[in-house]
Amino acid sequence: MIATRALGDLRISAIGLGAMTLTQRPDADVEQGVRVVEAAVDAGITFFDTADAYGPGSEMGVNERALIAALRRRPEVLDRVVIATKGGHTRGPDATWWIDGSPEHLARAARASAHRLGLDVLPLYQHHRPDPKVPYEESMGALRRLVDEGVVRRLGVSNVDVAQLETAVRVLGDALVSVQNEYSLRQRGSDPVLRRSAELGLAFFAWGPLGGRQAAKDLAGTAAAVDAVARRYGSSPQRVALAWLLGRSPNMVPIPGSSRPESVRDSATAPALLLDDADRRVLDALADQAGTEAP
Repeated sequence: MIATRALGDLRISAIGLGAMTLTQRPDADVEQGVRVVEAAVDAGITFFDTADAYGPGSEMGVNERALIAALRRRPEVLDRVVIATKGGHTRGPDATWWIDGSPEHLARAARASAHRLGLDVLPLYQHHRPDPKVPYEESMGALRRLVDEGVVRRLGVSNVDVAQLETAVRVLGDALVSVQNEYSLRQRGSDPVLRRSAELGLAFFAWGPLGGRQAAKDLAGTAAAVDAVARRYGSSPQRVALAWLLGRSPNMVPIPGSSRPESVRDSATAPALLLDDADRRVLDALADQAGTEAP
């Protein structure tokens, strides 16, 4: 049984699955994606993160449709998993990313996501990224109306700083249950947001928890300290990195992506890996060093 963390009034698995990798490549193997999702379900993962703008290509909703199609292969789990999606990004004709935090766009995007996912109410809807062209308070007001109108049950914000988080708290009230920012051994810029979200009782979803797709593959080779710790536990470096993240805060929920069922099963065991104080200090030092280096 995998450990759980709080998401508002819910309990979810302490490790989630970032679904972006299911469709990230134009030549993505559909059946392989299904096997990844099924492996996650079998491993006890109950939180799945997607977004309307996850491609490839310029078509919106590609990843949402792929995720729900995979989950529907196991209909018995649909009532015990949480599907979270995001809005506020769009894709242009050349597949470039654009930001649209306007209330009009968010209202349309949330309803379109609910339709694609086949859900009467979205369990968790997250604002993907602040739009510099739109006052953040206006974007948050649009999200609050989605809850009031019954389109969305819970709300989250993503890629925010502390000031933006405080605005979200003020506008969204108790509908706000989560924050999603980049966080890993290589990227600690969201430490202040992590601390504040813990104080507020909000779940903190760490995207890119292994430092990015290529970095995840090369984690041992590029960080000898991680490799050394992994060897002591007979573990993979990726599992060690996730265990370190989980120990950073009781509201931390890493959401690694995966293109292989084996990787999902490995990630799901991270909550059971308890690092001792000495090894945590080694990894803390590595993370501190990464935090002082230019990106």
